[in-house]
Amino acid sequence: MNILIEDKTATLPAKKYGGTERVIWGLGKELAKLGHKVYFLAKEGSTSDFATVIPHNEDKSIKEQIPNDVDIVHLFHSLGADVDKPNLFTMEGNPAPDRQLDINMVFVSKNHAKRYGSTSFVYNGIDWDDYPDPILNGERNYLHFLAKASWKIKNLFGTAKIAVKSGNKLHVMGGDRWTFRNVKRGLKYLLNPNITFHGMVENDVKMKVAQNSKALVFPVVWHEPFGIAITESMYAGCAVFGTKNGSLAELITPEVGFTGENSDEIAQAIKTFDYNPKRCHDYAVKYFNSKVMMETYLKLYEKVISGETLNNEVPKYLEQENLVPAFN
Repeated sequence: MNILIEDKTATLPAKKYGGTERVIWGLGKELAKLGHKVYFLAKEGSTSDFATVIPHNEDKSIKEQIPNDVDIVHLFHSLGADVDKPNLFTMEGNPAPDRQLDINMVFVSKNHAKRYGSTSFVYNGIDWDDYPDPILNGERNYLHFLAKASWKIKNLFGTAKIAVKSGNKLHVMGGDRWTFRNVKRGLKYLLNPNITFHGMVENDVKMKVAQNSKALVFPVVWHEPFGIAITESMYAGCAVFGTKNGSLAELITPEVGFTGENSDEIAQAIKTFDYNPKRCHDYAVKYFNSKVMMETYLKLYEKVISGETLNNEVPKYLEQENLVPAFN
């Protein structure tokens, strides 16, 4: 099968966060291992030793940039593109109520799909070979935050409140301490000596910080479609504690973490949880790896090529579930 995967917004391979880029990279690599011909339609400067890279040209349509021998096009960023080949679209975010969706849309968790009237979803998977092997039997003496700190929906200061209540130090990856937004929203936590900011970090640094952490604290205040920070942290041997918003209650089982309704509940769970780094690591490796993801996508590719649709009707925005509030 000849497969084109579109990622026109970022350079492959990812060097820092690049959640979606890491998913795309792992998917392409696993397809290539099976002997499929893989094309990446990606941002200028992208490289690959297992796929043919086509630098995306903003002056041309997606259709004009697809080689003739392609059997299926897998879109990640070009929703609604005019494509004259069998195609599907993976939705990584929460589309707005008025956005026109696609009959062959794939969501990234069961909860994500359900909120748009769909049952079509594939969990994001990561090529864990791109990550260093974590130390699972070392000392773990703090908690961590892993997201863009400037995004209010990721709730950095709700995280800080939980860490303080649970009596733990907190390491923040994904933003600097002294920004206008941080000063405006949480000065008392910025001055707390038990909270360390690492800024934007490379992948190796991310894993070094995470492998010495007991847990990721992830009290998001939006309907998180998936949350790659969750699976990356589990891979490093961390439990995960968060709200019940979006996919969190689906991904975080009682064996690897806890989801709660308020900061007191989550802080108490952090104090009493039965931490087992190997159990968390094995859970991520087993369920959220790029091979499992690729095998599921291959079945969807075959359906689309045969003329079937992935949804019975075009997904649409439904009335959303209530959110657990920020509590910071």
